[in-house]
Amino acid sequence: MSKIALLLSLFLSPFLVLGQNDPQAKKVIDAFGQQVKASKGIQANLKLVSISSKGRNTGTKSLGLSMRGDKYRLQQGKVDIVCDGKTVYNYDGNKTITKSPVEEGAQTLSPQKLLAGSYDKDFTYKLVSSKGGFNEIELLPIDKRKNFQKVNLFFSQATKALAKARILDKSNNITELVVSSLNLKANLAESVFVFNRAAYPKDAEILD
Repeated sequence: MSKIALLLSLFLSPFLVLGQNDPQAKKVIDAFGQQVKASKGIQANLKLVSISSKGRNTGTKSLGLSMRGDKYRLQQGKVDIVCDGKTVYNYDGNKTITKSPVEEGAQTLSPQKLLAGSYDKDFTYKLVSSKGGFNEIELLPIDKRKNFQKVNLFFSQATKALAKARILDKSNNITELVVSSLNLKANLAESVFVFNRAAYPKDAEILD
């Protein structure tokens, strides 16, 4: 889930104030950031695409994301991650539910951490292209020990929203997060962000 977490973090990090920042790129990021900041509910359908170093599609997964303030829910197949603002519950789709405080979850690139702007020392960035109806921003990790080379973000020029994020790892494999649909005015029930033990298998173990 680490690449999913990173890509979602970038998807939900509209307030990047990064080292050696390109003013043009900052305008693009800020335009999306204002939309996210004004939103009272976010709902998105996403596709996670894995591409080998030889350009072969090695798999596609569908993700569902709901978010409001510091609460969020991420679903991918049977995997279900629920954050009620204080606690993160991570069901692995099998027999284990991991429970952790938001403070610990934030260390693994949770949405609220990124929305708070605490990703600001990890990248330098620049606008590299404005072709095909998208503004493409390239982000390079300041810490070269990271397990990826770079991340590219593609923002729609028409809607100002993020349309795609792409990670190139150190083995030249690519992971893409494609936004199939995005609703920044979603009316989300409080129950979406409440962990319901009865919704999971009775024999699933809860680990603190």
